[in-house]
Amino acid sequence: MTAPTTDPTSEGPRSMTDPHRVLVLNSGSSSVKYQLLDMRDRSRPATGLVERIGEATSRLVHTPRGGEPRERTGRIADHEQALKAAADELAADGLGLDSPELAAIGHRVVHGGLRFSEPTLITDEVLEEIERLVPVAPLHNPANITGIRTARALRPDLPQVAVFDTAFHTSMPEHAARYAIDVETADAHRIRRYGFHGTSHAHVSRRTAELLGRPVTDVNVIVLHLGNGASASAVEGGRCVDTSMGLTPLEGLVMGTRSGDIDPAVTFHLKRVAGMSTDEIDVLLNKRSGLVGLCGDNDMREIRRRVDEGDERAALAFDVYIHRLKKYIGAYSAVLGRVDAVVFTAGVGENSAPVREAALAGLEGFGLAVDPDRNAVRSGEPRLISPDGARVAVAVVPTDEELEIAGQTFDLVHN
Repeated sequence: MTAPTTDPTSEGPRSMTDPHRVLVLNSGSSSVKYQLLDMRDRSRPATGLVERIGEATSRLVHTPRGGEPRERTGRIADHEQALKAAADELAADGLGLDSPELAAIGHRVVHGGLRFSEPTLITDEVLEEIERLVPVAPLHNPANITGIRTARALRPDLPQVAVFDTAFHTSMPEHAARYAIDVETADAHRIRRYGFHGTSHAHVSRRTAELLGRPVTDVNVIVLHLGNGASASAVEGGRCVDTSMGLTPLEGLVMGTRSGDIDPAVTFHLKRVAGMSTDEIDVLLNKRSGLVGLCGDNDMREIRRRVDEGDERAALAFDVYIHRLKKYIGAYSAVLGRVDAVVFTAGVGENSAPVREAALAGLEGFGLAVDPDRNAVRSGEPRLISPDGARVAVAVVPTDEELEIAGQTFDLVHN
């Protein structure tokens, strides 16, 4: 099976009597993010965040639609308490988990391997398979599993759906997904390129086609998801044919704290010459590299401020970041053959005009350019920033992973 290319959030108005709300849960190792979405109009009756779970300084911030945020602090021992606290806040607004308007709970699950190529109704068997994938997603899948188990205990009668970060990328051809290592070893240990940020790449590539007024099946797009984590994808007619992240989210672009592409022999060198342990190298590459490793900051706004003040380390970090971006734009232009649009999304992609300008500077031969005035506009709406008549459109399209998860969840339980 392949990931759907249709828009799961674009259907007409829902019945006023049928269950029409989806609770989206994103359970991290020490946090739970939640959003309640009304699928009739894509509105959000409530959003919230529980952070620092297990610490004395736990914090819950709940924001009802049209209201002021409510905050509570104090120890929240575990994910079960966190979800119960979130449920209490929802209930205080008349939006509790026992509401007949709640159609399903959608869970973000980072790694679905090759088995899960589309949203999946969670059963005991599905949960067991997600557990079997923990070795390839040790930082993420355990937290996702905890959130699923807790939510199922709170509402065992309610449909619960797993939406996988990797699903959109399962359409990659084998020659793009394979690493050039011994096949038997790779297969025995599930070593291949899976890709991540799939819900974002799916949402943004489809919205880009809408912005261009063309069917998604007719559009080739390079999506640049640039946040603290960053990834690129080559999307041909609504299907991913290549993406920058691999077995883990470490591969690819320069990120806030992750190195991205690096010679694998660096790890051997650090172990032999520097005497570093495997765990120390893991921490170095995932938490002390990328922008923060190069200049001590992972906030692009602060890096640009330092660049403007003449800070050489910040300038080097910015240049390394942009150089890697250009390499992927060029590579994916070659992979696709024909590019209709390059689109920027996520925190940096949506908000940093200097990054967008620098990433495409000198790529006029590829048909790529930005209009300075359009690029400088700040907006929460999808927009073109390329000049009139450009051969390749350049766009900024805000991502909305929660809406994508809610839409896929709602479609599954109603079909």
